[in-house]
Amino acid sequence: MLIDAVQSVAKFVKITEAKMHDKNFLKKLQVPPFSMLVFDKAYNYYRQFAQWTEQNIYFVTRQKNNAVFKVEKTIFEKELEKDKPGVIKEEIILLTYKEGKQEKKLRLRRIQYRDEKNRHYIFICNNLEITNEEIALIYKKRWGIELLFKKIKQNFQLHYFYGENENAIRTQVWCTLIAQLLLTVLQKIADTKKAFSTVATLIRIHLVSMLNVNELLRGIKRKYSLEKIEVPSLFPT
Repeated sequence: MLIDAVQSVAKFVKITEAKMHDKNFLKKLQVPPFSMLVFDKAYNYYRQFAQWTEQNIYFVTRQKNNAVFKVEKTIFEKELEKDKPGVIKEEIILLTYKEGKQEKKLRLRRIQYRDEKNRHYIFICNNLEITNEEIALIYKKRWGIELLFKKIKQNFQLHYFYGENENAIRTQVWCTLIAQLLLTVLQKIADTKKAFSTVATLIRIHLVSMLNVNELLRGIKRKYSLEKIEVPSLFPT
């Protein structure tokens, strides 16, 4: 799934067999130049990284522990004080990938970072303009997709499937994603401070009620004031 980092809704979804490697998802993405993609290290695919670099599409991801690379230049190195987060080291590295029978080199930035909980991360990025601190901050945005999955699992019926065949599972997943999108739109339009879980519960309870949804979501009182709502007739005279 590709999500918008600002809106927190799915922009592109590909449902495949569990055995298919995650990196194949990257081939399906169609994003405009100067986009910034953020993903975890399961999606490491150097040939795709090289194509993005040629197209001015940028990315931030974590480097695999067993990655083979050559350090071309060390740009920054600093010994941090105890328990202080920040960038420890920045390097320019060369990675080797194959295109057909030909071996090619890919130049990337490699950032070593320590967070507030003393955890160490190694990021790679093809953008040469932004700062190393910004690279670490951008990667934190990746947590947004985990929050979206948590929201979907907590508010919709995806812990079990109503059917066992492929079509039934796909249909239930797509219906869930559509429902999440519609509820997010309602939440934005109503400009409510209510949590998404509260919005989902209210809509579920009043799904067949003749109520003004915006007023229902904006209301702060337990008692809802009914108002006459004009409903067009199915059989106008």
